[in-house]
Amino acid sequence: MTAIEGATVLVTGGGRGIGKMLVEELYGRGAGKVYATARDPRTVTHPDAVPLALEVTDPASVTAAAEQAQDVTILINNAGASVRASYLDSPMEEVRRDLETNFYGPLLVTRAFVPVIERNGGGHLLNVHSALSWLADGTPYGASKAALWSQTNSLRLELQPRGIAVTGLHVAYVDTDMTSGLDAPKADPRDVAVAALDGIEAGAHEVLADDTTRWVKSQLSADLEALYPQLNN
Repeated sequence: MTAIEGATVLVTGGGRGIGKMLVEELYGRGAGKVYATARDPRTVTHPDAVPLALEVTDPASVTAAAEQAQDVTILINNAGASVRASYLDSPMEEVRRDLETNFYGPLLVTRAFVPVIERNGGGHLLNVHSALSWLADGTPYGASKAALWSQTNSLRLELQPRGIAVTGLHVAYVDTDMTSGLDAPKADPRDVAVAALDGIEAGAHEVLADDTTRWVKSQLSADLEALYPQLNN
């Protein structure tokens, strides 16, 4: 279990959506300091948060952020992107963009902050996955989240003996800017943030934040037709 009260936390993508709610909930639980990162730190509006410029796909930006936040004990890799590229028709640059942001980005940040957390006596890493880690949606976004899920599972084993616990957060559609054009049931980002932080405090390996995510995972041992009914046609 990891105590949030008094902890120093860094949240990537902390200026909006789930990240913004995570910052609010962290302070509500007594976090000592919260670094909220964004490409433009002026978008961070919480009065107590420490805004920090960060582009997760840029190694120099990641290194600079780690140098400025040497007191971090909890890292939350929340920043993500969805280009909605087509595997067959989009330029390969667009196909790669989801992987760069959602897989390589968290890895760059984790590699930079693991030594920091270790020097500070250990702590916690939380990566934000998706129900689409387990369910293909026809775009590279799902592939990037599936890859991140695998990365998280490997990091959990590697970091355990180094005093860093690892939680993976899976969630379906959330009512944020990223899903504004989708007509589908959406979770409240505050509910997702609460579930994520509950998972950190409980030392959970994995958090399934909504009913859709729990259903998708429950179908993984079934035949593919359970997840992809169109295959029955």
